[in-house]
Amino acid sequence: MLNFFNKRFYIIFLFPLFLGAITVLSFQPFNLFFVNFISLPLLFFSIIYVKKKSKSIYRKKPFLKNLFILGTSYGFGFFFFGTYWIAYSLTFDESFAYLIPFSLLLIPLFLSLFFSLPILLIANFCEKNLSSIFLISAVFAISDFFRSQILTGFPWNIWSYSISWSIESLQILPIIGFFSLNTLIILIYFLPSIFFIKNRIKFSFIFIFILLIFSNYFYGSYKINSYKNYNNLNKINFKIVSAGIKLSDFKDEKDVVLKLIKYSEPNKKKKTIFVWPEGVFLSENFLQKKYIKDLFTKNFSDNHLIIFGANTTELYNSDEKYFNSLVVVDRNLNFIAKYDKKKLVPFGEFLPFEKQLGYFGIKKITQGFNSFSKGLSDPIINIKFDAKNIKILPLICYEIIFPSYSEKYNEFNFIINISEDAWFGQSIGPYQHFAKAIFRSIEAQTFTIRSANMGISAFISPVGKVLKNLQPNEIGNIEISVSILEKPKKKIKKDLIFLLLLITYISTFFVLRKLKI
Repeated sequence: MLNFFNKRFYIIFLFPLFLGAITVLSFQPFNLFFVNFISLPLLFFSIIYVKKKSKSIYRKKPFLKNLFILGTSYGFGFFFFGTYWIAYSLTFDESFAYLIPFSLLLIPLFLSLFFSLPILLIANFCEKNLSSIFLISAVFAISDFFRSQILTGFPWNIWSYSISWSIESLQILPIIGFFSLNTLIILIYFLPSIFFIKNRIKFSFIFIFILLIFSNYFYGSYKINSYKNYNNLNKINFKIVSAGIKLSDFKDEKDVVLKLIKYSEPNKKKKTIFVWPEGVFLSENFLQKKYIKDLFTKNFSDNHLIIFGANTTELYNSDEKYFNSLVVVDRNLNFIAKYDKKKLVPFGEFLPFEKQLGYFGIKKITQGFNSFSKGLSDPIINIKFDAKNIKILPLICYEIIFPSYSEKYNEFNFIINISEDAWFGQSIGPYQHFAKAIFRSIEAQTFTIRSANMGISAFISPVGKVLKNLQPNEIGNIEISVSILEKPKKKIKKDLIFLLLLITYISTFFVLRKLKI
């Protein structure tokens, strides 16, 4: 054992890589959240250990370089095992096969900077004391926020998502916001470090945080149990449909529509809004195809609206734009409303430096050579159905992972999320993707209606309960009459709460450091 700790290779490469890898077990579908109470304190003590040894055993190696490698190793383990499913999306087109090793190595390496750079930032201040725990928690929280913003953002497997299984603990989200909750959770995961630090007030801190954890849980339980709006008489009947269609089969539009209609089981007399998955029509000229219109007209009635994903085009200043859209249509395939996706997946839906990379024959992963354009319209869509005016926040696939949508926009009655999770394959991807939808429901205090081809389709209540669902690869439909809820008009400044929380952490660091605690 002593030989292990004296070997630089083990301490700054293998050990942090292992810690980052096991951390993935805290997220869906495993939910072994307690591993974070081990991995993060061990990472904290590894930083201190490497800093100390760099000035003795590793003295020929600058300690900042050692800590950068340690952080990169931890981050690589975290992102390699947490996002390996990205490589699966490259298996559907043989022309992308050569990119698989790059996606497995370069993406985790780049994302690992969100661990290695924060560790470098605190390296000179990090000691075996209570003040350093507040400092590293604050810096990790800031890093997660920047990861959610930089280069379109990638807020995947943020620490908060490790408690998606405990909706009681999440009811504070509408009050403090996603990143404030994340800041608190990071500190809680680092707390076991206190047991190995000698100071006179550590048990007071532990008592306070245990009290806060249980208070938050009991508050969440009370809020869930006291929620009374489910019996609201002002309801809309929704039916979510999943046909389990393989990506290779979407080229046959007629077969796709026939399957979705079959599993929709439309009752022409019952007023219903059908929700189909993302990307039902890959060809933007589907509206001109008579046999498609005939299928809709024959099988649906005036009592129906159908929501689905499609590729669409529009002219903007004589320039044709190509969009990944969510559309609402009637039985005659007339557009009632349309939303064009705003948050596009880099390389999946648009190609950065398209002119330069296109010269070498590189294209986006999804069908078609040209990149999708970013949607320009307001995301809230208004529709009238069954003599009721309803407002919908549409989120297409990847957009559900961003808390900014549910926190920024306020006046909507439902979230509708359509997705194509076949890109994830038989991996942890669909489960991790679905966890984000639970958070968006609770943040917005409204129902989320999610249709995902080969993913988890579900009705999620405003308090995060999964009311009905279809598991990945499960074919069929689920149906619920959902209450039209009016959201609170008063908006809480959650970004300000996040900022104040960070200031509190950093102030606590300086106070405790001055007191040598």
